[in-house]
Amino acid sequence: MATGEVTSAEYIEHHLSNLTYGRMPDGTWQFAHNPAEAAEMGFWAIHVDSFAWSLGLGLVFLLTFGIVARRATSGVPGMFQCAIEMIVEMIEEIARDIFTYKNDYIAPMAVTVFVWVFLMNLMDLVPVDWIPHLATLLGIHYMRIVPTTDVNVTMGMALFVFAMILFFSVWKKGVGGFLAELSFHPFPKFLAPLNFVLEAVTLLTKPLSLGLRLFGNLYAGELIFVLICLLFSGGIVLTLSGVVLQWAWAAFHVLIITLQAFIFSILTVVYMSQAYDTGEDH
Repeated sequence: MATGEVTSAEYIEHHLSNLTYGRMPDGTWQFAHNPAEAAEMGFWAIHVDSFAWSLGLGLVFLLTFGIVARRATSGVPGMFQCAIEMIVEMIEEIARDIFTYKNDYIAPMAVTVFVWVFLMNLMDLVPVDWIPHLATLLGIHYMRIVPTTDVNVTMGMALFVFAMILFFSVWKKGVGGFLAELSFHPFPKFLAPLNFVLEAVTLLTKPLSLGLRLFGNLYAGELIFVLICLLFSGGIVLTLSGVVLQWAWAAFHVLIITLQAFIFSILTVVYMSQAYDTGEDH
């Protein structure tokens, strides 16, 4: 929460800064103490908080679903098992409707992507001051707990999806078939250079739109929570307004975090299906 010790700008900057580890210009490796030091570390700096939280939430997903799978019963399931089964069945059914080819890994991948992204998004509902304040007490300068508000995380996932698109496209069609697909559609073959440019742009926009859409929506959501928290330092009227706005935005944000996880998962399946499409499917 903002106090008289810091300005509103400093409060916002603190909550939107990552715990960054990297190499300083003098050759030493250390954690950045401010955004200027983080910028000096360059491209290869690591956002430790984003990495740790995304990895930790991935482990939570694996452990939780693994335990449910081992304890699954053919009798009357508990509420938690029912919830897990509903998620798995819903995503798998949608994935199979979209991806009509033979690949036993696509549906499980869609479930994994949806749940993992949802868990990362869900951290946005944790009050913005709790964990960063605890980290400060432990001597940690910064702590962002929502990995999907870090463009490095969202674009990293998007680029992995892009690599899978290229792999399955070449595996299914061959290098020649893949290049022909880029060069001979949608216009006649004598316009191959124009076709290639248009199709290449379309191909490259897939990871960009996938990663930036998720990042933009979650970053905006986090920023709104931070701005609402600034109201708590403005007296009783603004504090009460902040409480109402925080609960209202949190309720609405549940829809956003779920929808964004769903979109990322389903678009991944759509792109995999397009990678399998051959020239006859155009």
